Amino acid sequence: MSSSHDKPVDPNQVVLWSDDYEGHDVISTRTFGFWMYILSDGMLFATLFAAYGVLSYSHSYYTGPTPAQFVAPWYTFIQTMALFLSVLAYGFSMASLKTGSKAGVINGIIASMVLGILFVGLDIHDVLRMISIGVTPEVSGGLSAFYALTQVHAAHIFVGLIWMLVMLYQILRKGFTEDVVGRLISLRMFWQFQAVMWVFIYVFVYLWGYMS
Repeated sequence: MSSSHDKPVDPNQVVLWSDDYEGHDVISTRTFGFWMYILSDGMLFATLFAAYGVLSYSHSYYTGPTPAQFVAPWYTFIQTMALFLSVLAYGFSMASLKTGSKAGVINGIIASMVLGILFVGLDIHDVLRMISIGVTPEVSGGLSAFYALTQVHAAHIFVGLIWMLVMLYQILRKGFTEDVVGRLISLRMFWQFQAVMWVFIYVFVYLWGYMS
């Protein structure tokens, strides 16, 4: 039994390309562009992880404290749960976006913001605790790498929170326009990426550092 693929085709009737520009899907194009940024951000974190890996041995801490003496994995576990729940809340807001529920999107973003603020607050408290016991970046190369990696991630979280605040304003003012929806999708990628990076930080910096 022959299929449509086996039928003879007149070469003169085949359209190889269109003379008219049909345009691009703006949201898809911007999403791809932002994904390229995410990849570049991943290279930034890869560099920081490489630096930390080189400087994570005892000799890199000189006479200063090692991670086993100052990290608090159970404390940062609370941070982990806060960030994961924040990502989950944002996921619920994106589910509401599919149904066109403005209230659902706004409530999801607010919940995600609150949990993100909790994460940042816990990070600031932990940094102040370490500084109070003399664990500062200038003590050793190992501590410099530790602070660089963890606080660059914290800075990304802070930027994400500002982004959420801006999106709340734009949703209330403009509604679900093409630009707003595209930015919400990009923010989702950004927020999920930060959660993935935090998994690596929690495992390789806090848990591994504590056990070493």
